[in-house]
Amino acid sequence: MSEKTETFNPFDPTGMLRTMRDSGMDAWSKMMIQLVNTDAYAQATASMLDAWLTSSAPFRKVIESVTTQVLINLNLPTRADVVSLAERLTNIEMRLDDLEARLEEGPRPAGSPAPAPKNRRGPAEAHS
Repeated sequence: MSEKTETFNPFDPTGMLRTMRDSGMDAWSKMMIQLVNTDAYAQATASMLDAWLTSSAPFRKVIESVTTQVLINLNLPTRADVVSLAERLTNIEMRLDDLEARLEEGPRPAGSPAPAPKNRRGPAEAHS
């Protein structure tokens, strides 16, 4: 930590309390660091977290469905609505990029075939 440059003053009660507090905090800090760095602590924390996540899953599902119903009743977008809109906007952006690329190529002479559009989507998304 930091070096203490103060000298001990027996007539300063706050200085004595500060010294006691600092030594107590150092002792607790060292002990907690040793405790947290053990495998037993990691296993105990993992089992408690696993139990909490398992028990909270049904409540999370209920909260999600209630939240969805409230948003629908208030005419506000749900998560699914926002995701759908984001997908549509991404599709529009890709089409605009393709149009921009075609315009940058310049005019084609009459009678020449149009170049095949570049497919920017992955193979799984190409047929959707």
